[in-house]
Amino acid sequence: MTSPDLTRANIGKIADLFPNVVTESSDADGNPVQAVDFDLLRQELSDHIVEGPQERYRLDWPGKRAAAFTANAPIAKTLRPVREESVDFDTTKNLFIEGDNLDALKLLQESYLGKVKLIYIDPPYNTGNDFVYNDDFAESSAGYLERSSQASAAGERLLANTESSGRFHSDWLSMMYARLKLARTLLTEDGVIFISIDDHEVDNLRKVCGEVFGERNFIAQLVWRARKFTDMRATTNVSTDHEYVLAYARTSEGCLRGVERDESKFANPDDDPRGPWMSRSILGLATREQRPNLHYDLIDPATDTVYPPNPSTGWRYSSDRMAEMVSEGRILFPSREGGRPREKKFRAEMQTDLIAFRSVIEEVYTADGTQEGRELLGSGVFAFPKPTRLIKELVRQGTESDSIVLDFFAGSGTTGDAVSRLNAEDGGTRRYILVQLDEVADANTDAATAGYRTIAEVSRERIRRAGADTRSQAGVLGDALDIGFRSLRIDTTNMTDVLRAPDDTDQLTLSDFGSSVKPDRTGEDLLFQVLLDWGLELTMPIKKETIDGFEVYDVEEGALILCTRPREARDSSLSLSLSLSLGLPQPSRSVSRFVPCSSTKTLRTTRSASTSGRCSVNARHTLRSRPYDRRSLVGGA
Repeated sequence: MTSPDLTRANIGKIADLFPNVVTESSDADGNPVQAVDFDLLRQELSDHIVEGPQERYRLDWPGKRAAAFTANAPIAKTLRPVREESVDFDTTKNLFIEGDNLDALKLLQESYLGKVKLIYIDPPYNTGNDFVYNDDFAESSAGYLERSSQASAAGERLLANTESSGRFHSDWLSMMYARLKLARTLLTEDGVIFISIDDHEVDNLRKVCGEVFGERNFIAQLVWRARKFTDMRATTNVSTDHEYVLAYARTSEGCLRGVERDESKFANPDDDPRGPWMSRSILGLATREQRPNLHYDLIDPATDTVYPPNPSTGWRYSSDRMAEMVSEGRILFPSREGGRPREKKFRAEMQTDLIAFRSVIEEVYTADGTQEGRELLGSGVFAFPKPTRLIKELVRQGTESDSIVLDFFAGSGTTGDAVSRLNAEDGGTRRYILVQLDEVADANTDAATAGYRTIAEVSRERIRRAGADTRSQAGVLGDALDIGFRSLRIDTTNMTDVLRAPDDTDQLTLSDFGSSVKPDRTGEDLLFQVLLDWGLELTMPIKKETIDGFEVYDVEEGALILCTRPREARDSSLSLSLSLSLGLPQPSRSVSRFVPCSSTKTLRTTRSASTSGRCSVNARHTLRSRPYDRRSLVGGA
């Protein structure tokens, strides 16, 4: 007996937290063993780019360390609600976020950490004709802070990645690496990510995903036959008819659901008391040299006909087990010359109602997605959108009936459409979060011709029309469907720069301060920033009242209450106060006395000094376990 290998155990624990830092090394005998890349581990735990390359097995490219740093770097941004672009804003559980998906993934970390069951993305394929996000991974940390609006306004967000660029692959890999690292943290323990890709980057993407998610969490490389007809434009005389969908799990707990068995294959023509059955081959998978015990003559006891084994495969079962099955009437001997024995497989003995999902996806094509777009929007606004049937099947494979689905390359909005249609089919209550860059539609495109300013506008219109279509097709059941979405836009923080430290502030100097809230921001803008800060889901129900001139927002029946003075009624200071229930989801916990702060400067500076990172108002409220008196909300204003 030997004691446990604590080093191996510790490496396993590190791998669960940071799969990308586990690599291969060589032991004293030259054998490959698992090891920790301490340079990468230091990078994960550092607020600056760590140098220190060494020889190891890994995928490397210029800008990789900077991409890892960028994924971890904080941003000073928020999400602003846009009611006029939403559908059923007050009741829907779906989200549409407009802006850079790198920023969106960072903003969602608190509210949706470990809550997303399925991620599907269809990123740029890096063919040389599409665009990638210009994250400028070669810049310094100071430059990143400036570009991300932590020092000044952000620069251009798109860059044409032409093949003439010396960093053709590097730029694309850096873009994907940072986003996948953030996406992984949002997945549940049994969560799954699907990524559409083609031949241009599939090899590199597998290596990146193996690093981010861990090679042991690879599920499958699905092959999708995307082209229905032969491509006559092929210069190589090969029609590339397929694309890929890579599937990875968050942990070893993740897997696909499987598909329902074809019950039509089961019957009981001989009235077998064991019930319906189907015939199944009993050929094995091994040669005589590999499995000699599976190579023997099988004899029909009724006719004495001898059936020799197939030299390449043998039989599925040993001779003893086969004899038992013959005696139990489980072996079907052929009635015609040249036939082969087969097995009776009874439906009642099946351990599950599902069978494995096939790795080749057929009978759904890119052309189907193009036709769907034309029917919904009246023109071919999107080039080669994914068909709804494809995404719907992937969502079915990776979710439960009430799961959250995320797509941060929303494009045509097919994922949102697919989630709604699947819910209509099986009565599910799945929710989606879509993220789409506010990319300006080129003047020569069908989108611009149709009057759409950005791709995000097209995406929203697609899911509006698709939702209405889904509800109408569902008939009476359509009334219960959630076909709405809460539209949010990424923007700079609601707060103006605060140069004074909390310790420099006292009661006597508060009157000298102006408002710390930007003049164009509303009370609802502030509310959503608080939801983000407190890690609350962004689809929680919101009720708004006006009491004695104050706007009062009640979230989840008292879980959080925010009171602001309307923007048009503000003077040099903004009255703001928060009541935060500590017992979520206990809506009965609320405030007994609600006193608005004299300035949100107090809120901001107090938060800066907070060790918990949560908003605070210097104990200007107390909690009690009974409903609040709404008349007390304006006391002390």
